[in-house]
Amino acid sequence: MMRNPLELELVVMSQLEHAFRLHDGAFRLLVAVSGGADSVALLHALLRSGCHCEAAHCNFGLRGKESDRDERFVRDLCLRLDVPLHVARFDVADYRREHGGSVEMACRELRYAWFERLRAEHGLEAVAVAHHQGDNVETMLFNLMRGTGIAGLAGMNLLHEGIVRPLLGITRREIEDYLRALGESWITDSTNALNDFSRNRIRNLILPEMERQFPCSARGIVTTMHNLADTQKMAEELAAGLEADLRLLSDFDDVTAYRLDALKQYHSAPSILYEWVKHLGFTRSQCTDAVRAATGARFFAGDWQMSVAYDRLEIARCGSADREYPLDFNSPAGLPVRLVVEQGATAFSPSLVDGRNTVALDASVLSCGRVVLRHWRRGDRMRPFGMKGTKLLSDLFADLRLSVAERSRVWLLEADGEILWLLGHRAAAGYAVGKGSTDYLLLTVNPHRS
Repeated sequence: MMRNPLELELVVMSQLEHAFRLHDGAFRLLVAVSGGADSVALLHALLRSGCHCEAAHCNFGLRGKESDRDERFVRDLCLRLDVPLHVARFDVADYRREHGGSVEMACRELRYAWFERLRAEHGLEAVAVAHHQGDNVETMLFNLMRGTGIAGLAGMNLLHEGIVRPLLGITRREIEDYLRALGESWITDSTNALNDFSRNRIRNLILPEMERQFPCSARGIVTTMHNLADTQKMAEELAAGLEADLRLLSDFDDVTAYRLDALKQYHSAPSILYEWVKHLGFTRSQCTDAVRAATGARFFAGDWQMSVAYDRLEIARCGSADREYPLDFNSPAGLPVRLVVEQGATAFSPSLVDGRNTVALDASVLSCGRVVLRHWRRGDRMRPFGMKGTKLLSDLFADLRLSVAERSRVWLLEADGEILWLLGHRAAAGYAVGKGSTDYLLLTVNPHRS
């Protein structure tokens, strides 16, 4: 507990200096101001500490006249303090119709997206929000009841993705004492007293009862959160070291591969993997399944896929299997690979081709109406040279022991719906050239990137 309410300003500046690793106090911040005690105290503390502040207020129109009252209060406050103010009014119902989600989630997404646009447009260092110690405890309990890991139990970060929270170590009582010491007023959101939302029930019902039954329980929770935050940092550092040790060299710049067999030696392999890929959107359960999965298993998160390939685990952006590149045998330009097409100059001999990087096609292929290069698609089949009948490309890839990422990068030559060549891997039986023929095309692909 602070002995003097004005010590709050020293705590706020200390938090900012710790967050930004600066010691001159020259901070330029966008301050989210609702009109409640927390945000009003934050704005005053920042201004009185010499920070350059611009304020941002969101009017969601969810409480009718009370929402407009809040906006008027913030306008008057910023006018009196000579603080530039940005105000936005949002149609939450319209946003939910398009994006779905709860009212709380819609307001959060609208609010933070707008804050970030303002911050970037006005060249400010961060967005300062007024979450305090009580909010952090609520977050921890909310995450605990939903199910979470160490990071969720450690609560909110002081600085995360451009959002700074200088009041995290300060209680609501200390905030109100600070405003009274300044002779400053604030407004109260009437919905805070309602128990219609999960956080309100934690704030109004659970935490007060915990304090009655177990005095100082909130202080104990805060201590636990600090300890867990340190444990989380240690876990991240250890996981980063293992990530470097288990990463494999990849033939592709946009593929990250790991030694799955080595990863499985750790009892905490799913948690280690989760630390590596959580920033991409993969879940803890996906990481658990990936560690246990058989070859060919794939897991998706947004534009990313995580795939299991024998003793490798690969992380790559999802490719597009639909893009096609028309091929003109007479002028093979504008292709994603370096392809050379030559007219047969001598009587054909099998020694001229290797069936992988160099193949021969009968010249009758020139009469095909549609010749393209593309990636494979599920269900694709071809007639491999030297085999009877057709075979699924997925089975051929398995025979070649190609990983999922490698399969997605194999180019194939298709002529009028028939696959004639897996570039760099296998030739098909279609348009085969007879021994001694002089009417053929010789196709050579550079096995390296173009």
